[in-house]
Amino acid sequence: MSITTIGPNEAETALLAPFPDPPRHPDEMNSIRHLAKTSGAHHLTEHFGDSDTTVMDGTVYVSPDSRASKGLRAPDILIAFDANPEACARRNAYVIAEQGKPPEFVLEVASRSTGHIDVQDKPADYVVLGIPESWRFDETGESHGARLAGDRLVGDRYEPIPITDLPDGGLEGYSEVLGLNLRWEEGQLTWYDPETDMAIMSLVEMQRIVEEERQARLAAEHRVGTERQARLEAERILEERIRQLEEKLGRSLS
Repeated sequence: MSITTIGPNEAETALLAPFPDPPRHPDEMNSIRHLAKTSGAHHLTEHFGDSDTTVMDGTVYVSPDSRASKGLRAPDILIAFDANPEACARRNAYVIAEQGKPPEFVLEVASRSTGHIDVQDKPADYVVLGIPESWRFDETGESHGARLAGDRLVGDRYEPIPITDLPDGGLEGYSEVLGLNLRWEEGQLTWYDPETDMAIMSLVEMQRIVEEERQARLAAEHRVGTERQARLEAERILEERIRQLEEKLGRSLS
């Protein structure tokens, strides 16, 4: 499939109405919260290192063009490099014609209400959109029929990405477009750097470090504030002493 690489200019794009928010079922929202807690778009963005040109979202449609209104798909997470996050936010959608290319990666997190759609319908649509990799994660394997699965675009069709059984009971597959290993580990999705075989920092760990830095900053600010207050108090005492001496000197001269 060929993707249109010439979209509307900036002025035309600004006039186009944003896409609506995709509908989400309650159990699907639980899956998205699970994804945010255990794999975290935030620390993935930190890993890739350039938030100005990396789109990472899980709340928007992927649309082939600016005016598509039917048959749109909204993956639980999409990742696109050398893209325009601002345009995606402005349109509330990843519009391929505007971005000049499809996202490199999409992932579906299993939910009871959408599991069959994730397996039967969405991959075919993602092929048509030209998305290089489509992945599925299922905490139990009951909704998708597999706990971890991925497809890679070869020509005009998807071919399964090999999934390896790990000695500890986990599962692992390699994403070429991300350069990362995706793992199913005790019902959790984790992302590993294949060069170090170390997991990318978890969101919980990152939050802990951020909190430590915040507390250190507050302590430093408190210390500076205390020192400033002590200096002001010393200056006030000195000024008061000078005033008293001047008054005393004035009385003695009169």
